[in-house]
Amino acid sequence: MSIVEAHPAAERIIPSTSCALPDHHLVVRMARGDQNALRELMRRHRSRVQGFAARMLSDRDQIDDVVNDTFVAAWRQAAKFEQRASVTTWLLAIAKNRALTTRKERRWREETLEDDQAAQIVDHSDTPDVVVEQKDGAKMLRRLTSSLPAHQAQLIDLVYYRGKSVREVAAIVGIPDNTVKTRMFLARKSLAALLCAEGFSWA
Repeated sequence: MSIVEAHPAAERIIPSTSCALPDHHLVVRMARGDQNALRELMRRHRSRVQGFAARMLSDRDQIDDVVNDTFVAAWRQAAKFEQRASVTTWLLAIAKNRALTTRKERRWREETLEDDQAAQIVDHSDTPDVVVEQKDGAKMLRRLTSSLPAHQAQLIDLVYYRGKSVREVAAIVGIPDNTVKTRMFLARKSLAALLCAEGFSWA
């Protein structure tokens, strides 16, 4: 269903020569319920709004949602539009707010998921530093740690080499305690795989 079909708030459809009208006149017509004016505004500005959203978001579905939400909001707010800024600036301001909201919601979902995962983690295995200590291979641990993704290597360094607690690491990195636990669990698993590749057994 199109945006226009989803929001049939038109009082009347004005016989339109929308293609020849300036942007701000289209907004005036939208305020009167002219869906043709909305269609024309979307034709002119959709790609620009889409490109702007793509600079703030990487997920294609989220970008499309922001674009659609932007024009829905423009339709609803057309009567409040003041010509102190261009229509393009007005649309991009709406898109920015929608994109920021989307990013916050995504970050909240990710942190909630990580917290839930951390609460379920029961790690009974030896940590990599114990295994390597048994094999007298501290240098090997350093070498393998350096091959991990940067965010995992940072946590390993803070915990095993600098003796930081989970709470201290959370404060340094700027993430919740449970997120530190989750990422440390994944980092240890990555190190375990590397140790196995070096010929060490892993319980």
